[in-house]
Amino acid sequence: MPRNRPGELRATQPLLNRPYGWDTPAPDRIHGLSARTSLAVHRYEALSRDHDVFPGVTDRSLRRYRAFLSPPGNRPRYPYLEECGCRGCSFDDVRHARDALDTVLQELPPRARAELGRLIASLDAVYLTRTLPDPFVDSRRVWRPEVWWYRRLEGCRYAQTGTT
Repeated sequence: MPRNRPGELRATQPLLNRPYGWDTPAPDRIHGLSARTSLAVHRYEALSRDHDVFPGVTDRSLRRYRAFLSPPGNRPRYPYLEECGCRGCSFDDVRHARDALDTVLQELPPRARAELGRLIASLDAVYLTRTLPDPFVDSRRVWRPEVWWYRRLEGCRYAQTGTT
């Protein structure tokens, strides 16, 4: 009796047995990443059970991180806390965007992790030059004091916009 080919066996299986996210079409490439790394990021986002990771979170985080660092000039930048704690509004705080990038970075395969890590490292270098260290971080309650991007001096949203 001849053996069935693996492709024929998979074709007869119902779609419920296949892992979610592997058969879905890939979204657009993430700016600055290769198609292979963008696909690996998309797969992780689709399969993740983490509350803070959802489809498109990496692209959104990179855009927010770049937007924070993009104003020209040498004036220091001050990250500030978000007004709302929901998943969408929390990206107002650039540090939350960096948290999301760190979460995704830890779970990617090695090649994709290396490529995304190089991109994030270049943005981190700019972040370190554009923000100031907080000398009183040890005396204040900081959300995540063990992470270096929370140990930078933060600003006040109202002082930047001029409203009271």
